[in-house]
Amino acid sequence: MTTQLIECIPNFSEARRPEVIDRIAAAIQSVSDVKLLDRSSDLDHNRTVLTFAGSPAGVEEAAFLAIQTAAELIDLDTHTGEHPRIGATDVVPFVPLQGASMDDCIAIAKRLGERVGNELNIPVYLYEAAATKPERTNLENIRRGQYEGLKAEIKKPERQPDYGPSQLPKAGATVIGARAPLIAFNVYLTSDDVSIAKKIAKAVRQSSGGLRYVKGLGLLVEGRAQVSMNLTNFRETPIARVVEFIRREAERYGVNIHHSELVGLIPQEALVDAAVWYTQLDAFSPEQILESRLFSSPTAAGSDSAGSGSSFIEQLAAPTPAPGGGSAAAYSGAMGAALVAMVAGVTLGKKKYADVEAEMQAIRVVAENLRMELTQAVDDDAASFEVLMAKFKLPKDTEEQKSAREAAITQATLNAAHIPLHVAEGAVKVMELALKCARHGLLSAISDAASGFAMARASLTAAAYNVRINVNSLGDKSLGERMLSELADLESAADKLEGEMQAVMKERGGI
Repeated sequence: MTTQLIECIPNFSEARRPEVIDRIAAAIQSVSDVKLLDRSSDLDHNRTVLTFAGSPAGVEEAAFLAIQTAAELIDLDTHTGEHPRIGATDVVPFVPLQGASMDDCIAIAKRLGERVGNELNIPVYLYEAAATKPERTNLENIRRGQYEGLKAEIKKPERQPDYGPSQLPKAGATVIGARAPLIAFNVYLTSDDVSIAKKIAKAVRQSSGGLRYVKGLGLLVEGRAQVSMNLTNFRETPIARVVEFIRREAERYGVNIHHSELVGLIPQEALVDAAVWYTQLDAFSPEQILESRLFSSPTAAGSDSAGSGSSFIEQLAAPTPAPGGGSAAAYSGAMGAALVAMVAGVTLGKKKYADVEAEMQAIRVVAENLRMELTQAVDDDAASFEVLMAKFKLPKDTEEQKSAREAAITQATLNAAHIPLHVAEGAVKVMELALKCARHGLLSAISDAASGFAMARASLTAAAYNVRINVNSLGDKSLGERMLSELADLESAADKLEGEMQAVMKERGGI
């Protein structure tokens, strides 16, 4: 089974007193199964970003200890800095990494928020994926007016916190949430005119009509104009596109980019994408990276997860009940999604396919999300089977025990059927994307699109067997009627898609 790993990136309103950050970092490091990955401080912003990762329980505990320590040591009444803030611990996002889902992070955010509000008497607002109100999804809305403004308005109904008191202590309020990986990225200009940075920030950020998934501010930092940004989806708005946009805008005002900087960590994929863009490596594959090939090799240390192809095939062949057909169904769907992402990716940047650039970009993003979901389902299906087997071992000596055991078996069986049904849904989505790639994608990759379609169709077929066998084992089969109805609709949609794919392959592929 894959070990769950979650990242936390809290921002603290302090950078000019390193001894304070030392104590906060020590609080984080006191939790045994958490590793502090990075520490980044900015004196002008008077803000520090710490990055740590670990098990869900460990990360949750470390975050609480960090918030508690910061509340003891940081007084917002005396704090000054360029960066907007409302709290000593200003924002605490949780990011799903290995074997974890966004739902896992949302659950952590809610538990932590309630604990911070109750035990530390600090107002807590939930944001991004954990937000309780649409208007609180964006951090900027919660942080409007900063600490001073919130102090005056916190008793208003629309500004009351999700947890904790409706009054601000000297530690201010804390915003806690769950989100996808974010890149904190700053670009410095060859000018000390902060008005230019503000104009560029307004042009580049999404809220002002700029690039999607970009948040930006214009600041004066260390005597130089800075465009300070958060890139919330580097796959849809790559870092290279942001840099070139800023470069063009800066030229309008007679200045250039002096240098850029990262705050905290960045996914390797984002840097690889930037390198590929600038070097115009149109036919590049991640497999060409030496380190990737070394560390993903079956002989490399640590390559024992179900997500590793060779390792998973070996587990599948082992004389054990799990992983089995349900996991294989999910794996086949993930392979289909990977092929779709590949076809969309190799189509991008080709002049002949400029009119489908936006469509392929969107397909690539959706396919990557499906690939991750289906890969996770490989482990989820095996886990659901193990849970079901455990329920059969419950005691049945008394009528009460028998009743509880039967109820537990029924619930576990329904869950074991739900996971392959979810895989089936994902498989049909992959088939839809593969058909679009076959119709409009790079012609020389049409067989890859068709292969992705075939993998997804196999995924649906195998998943359907697992749904039906689980529903058939229920004592009350009416409990599974809705699932069977949904499955029939998916199979009908797949039949239609297969006919369309055959027509496309005949017309465009000549086979």
